[in-house]
Amino acid sequence: MTQTIAPRVRTLVLLLLAAACALLAGAGPASAHAAVTGSDPGQGAVVDKAPARITLTFSEQVALSDDSLRVLDPEGKRVDTAEPANVSGTTYAVPLHSGLPDGTYTVAYQVVSADSHPVAGAYTFSIGAPSKTSVSVSEQSTDDGVVGWLYGFGRYVSYAGFIVMAGGAAFVLACWRRGSGVRPVQRYVVSGWVALTASTLALLLLRGSFTGSGKVSDIFDLSLLGQVLQTKSGAALVSRLLLLAAAALFIAVLFGAYDKREDAEEKRDLTFGLSIGGIVVAAGLAASWAMSEHASVGLQAGIAMPVDVLHLLAVAAWLGGLGALLVALYRAPADTPVDAPAVRRFSQVAFGSVLALIATGTYQSWRQLGSWSAFTDTRYGQLLLAKIALVVVLAGVAWISRRWTGRLAETVPVEAPAVREKERVGAGAETAGDADIAAVGDGEAPVKGEGEGEGEGEGDSGLDTDERPGSERAAQLARQQAARDTARQKRIRDADPNRFGLRRSVLTEAGIAVVLLAVTTVLTQTEPGRTEQEAKAATSASASSSADTGASGALTLNMPFDTGGEDGKGIVTIDVDPARVGGNEMHVYVERPNGRAFDIPEVKVEFTLTSKDLGPLPVVPDHIATGHWSANGVQIPMAGDWQVDVTVRTSDIDEVTVSKNAQIG
Repeated sequence: MTQTIAPRVRTLVLLLLAAACALLAGAGPASAHAAVTGSDPGQGAVVDKAPARITLTFSEQVALSDDSLRVLDPEGKRVDTAEPANVSGTTYAVPLHSGLPDGTYTVAYQVVSADSHPVAGAYTFSIGAPSKTSVSVSEQSTDDGVVGWLYGFGRYVSYAGFIVMAGGAAFVLACWRRGSGVRPVQRYVVSGWVALTASTLALLLLRGSFTGSGKVSDIFDLSLLGQVLQTKSGAALVSRLLLLAAAALFIAVLFGAYDKREDAEEKRDLTFGLSIGGIVVAAGLAASWAMSEHASVGLQAGIAMPVDVLHLLAVAAWLGGLGALLVALYRAPADTPVDAPAVRRFSQVAFGSVLALIATGTYQSWRQLGSWSAFTDTRYGQLLLAKIALVVVLAGVAWISRRWTGRLAETVPVEAPAVREKERVGAGAETAGDADIAAVGDGEAPVKGEGEGEGEGEGDSGLDTDERPGSERAAQLARQQAARDTARQKRIRDADPNRFGLRRSVLTEAGIAVVLLAVTTVLTQTEPGRTEQEAKAATSASASSSADTGASGALTLNMPFDTGGEDGKGIVTIDVDPARVGGNEMHVYVERPNGRAFDIPEVKVEFTLTSKDLGPLPVVPDHIATGHWSANGVQIPMAGDWQVDVTVRTSDIDEVTVSKNAQIG
């Protein structure tokens, strides 16, 4: 029976791995986690006069390099004059040459978001009138290609390695302590450690090229490696390597001294020590992801990081323990089978892990999505729905496994019939000839020199079978009998329909878990739904704004802001009517990213005409209603390209100034 099952198992596992890799490969490892929420000049804008600088506003703070912001003329030559710099909050600028000619210019950006993911893109604006350009916007993403694919695959392997190592060790300590001496289980846990260590080293080497040029030749550039070590992501990877050294010591004790310990009290003390040490090391490894990815930035980061650690530990306990159970069911020796109590204990651990996953996953979903519409309107939400569906299916199959476990516990132990058969065979195998016949009858190959007929003369000693000393012959018979008993016990065990059903259901769980892990890896590389919707709202508002709206002469400016504090994100809108020289009426509106108006402690506006060295001219509007301020008689002394600075204060210490240029007069 097992001979027909094994090829099917291998085929199913290979198909599941192929599906997971295909899912991972099609994900696009360069999905941005910080998004551009505003720019000046805006995308596709046509300005009358060349701007002095280009500004970009992101949804979160980003890390810059010398070439993070590049401005290219229609012929592809750079026209920016210095390194990009942070202007205020999440707004960054790069100065331009003066007197730029008319034409279409390309702004290319490549930065690293606060959660360690590269963000790249480009857009165009025109001076005077649009023109042809030799710059291809579609070629600006440099983290796509071989290096990007390798980095995404390395992330998948690192997650899988952690889950296998931590979950397998937890399965041995919490559910099946006899498994510490089972070689297949040992190899399973050690393979997880090797995979996590190798993938961490690979990610450390790939990081510089992944966030930079994207070239394979830069993977072994030591200067880039030095820069990576100074970043948050580099520190997280180095911390992971140090913790893996402690994990290696833990594994050595678990499969060495612990397995050989026979005294019950000593083993109990060692179990307690290993459990505490294992939890500390596993939590530290999980924190190396939490401190450098989604949980480390954005809303409630102080709560999100420990929740993320708990979520990853629950995943490891469930899925990693599931893999260890599968190995035990298929590869454990016949004299050390995984018993029903061990499976029942794992079922309890898995149930607790599922409860923890529901609680932590609900919080993470709220934090990353922010609205019900984000489930269907964003890629992150769609992937999250797929993950939830897989978890539900996995829980359903786990329930089936739980039923098989209950049935397995009710069956007669497989050792009893094997022992009775051993006694029966032993009583009838008094002579060498009887033993040889029994061995052949059971399908076992006779031991060299002792199973052939009398005329074949096998054996180096030259002694006939009947002339061998009694003690040596007895030992040979005992070894033969033990081999037959082991084979018979394995056949009886594998013929148990309850154990066979449990094997199939656990194998199905493991296959679903492989795909679930692939979806989770893609999810961690995808822009959160909350950020994506905020970026869409800001982009839409920016596109709809105009320096001059035609017949009415009214000016409308939309400027996203982020003071960095609690409730510090929003959009401030400035309306100036009629936007002409002389007296004007000004209205200021402050809205949350979802479009709802809200009040802030203070808002101030200043007008500056840089070309004439005029200003700043301060305006302090009066509060009219929720999120609405107004000022009458705002004097604009002359026409020109005015810089409008809006200072927004959301608390006693959280304040930011955002700027935008507008043609007035």
